[in-house]
Amino acid sequence: MATNIRTANDTDTVLRTEGLNVYYGNFLAVSNVWLDVPRNQAVAFIGPSGCGKSTILRCYNRLNDLIETFRAEGNVIYQGHNLYAPNVDPVEVRRRIGMVFQRPNPFPKSIYDNIAWGAKINGFKGNMDQLVESSLKKAALWDEVKDKLRQNGLSLSGGQQQRLCIARAIAVQPDVILMDEPCSALDPISTLRVEELIHQLKEQYTIIIVTHNMQQASRVADKTAFFNVQTSEKGGRTGHLVEYERTEKIFQDPQQEATKEYISGKFG
Repeated sequence: MATNIRTANDTDTVLRTEGLNVYYGNFLAVSNVWLDVPRNQAVAFIGPSGCGKSTILRCYNRLNDLIETFRAEGNVIYQGHNLYAPNVDPVEVRRRIGMVFQRPNPFPKSIYDNIAWGAKINGFKGNMDQLVESSLKKAALWDEVKDKLRQNGLSLSGGQQQRLCIARAIAVQPDVILMDEPCSALDPISTLRVEELIHQLKEQYTIIIVTHNMQQASRVADKTAFFNVQTSEKGGRTGHLVEYERTEKIFQDPQQEATKEYISGKFG
């Protein structure tokens, strides 16, 4: 098992995971993850089901806190602050580190209100019309919806709904955007639009994407982390980080045998 895996020559790290262990009750779900996420890059998490990709992703904005048996050991450092320190407000963490889920989940509200809602509850005092337009433009959706902002967000196509959810995340002005398999429910054309969007968004945001699609990781990610599963004698399955490097190195010259086997399709 690889330990103390960090990125080389990254002088501007936005998120740092230090020896992170994730438990659900007494069950160790993910073990000893060390990983640095550089600012304004896209990082992909790949690996077989059950290896801890989404679990680690949800540690970054404390969504796992909503699971009663969840417990974390180690540190998750954002902007020099441990996100799991007692004085840290999880709601503020989620404003700065947004999430886009696997399936599009617009609110049953108008397109406009989908964008404005999060900004309002976070105390936005500026020009709401400008914020809605700016967020939709950043999500490459404005031209498609500018004449129907009062229509229900659920009336949009699946790909448009996912971009609406991305616009909603952008509207609260985060620093990092987490994406948990954002294209798994989309058709190939909509998937391409989201991938193009990721390339645009990383000019202003840091993106972390969980994907089962290795081709997608190779297309959108600057760096890729490969996670795998270890099975205990009692049948328990614990995820761990095997290798983390520049994406082209992961796919063209992986250093760990397990990575080579996964990339070549021998398992997964």
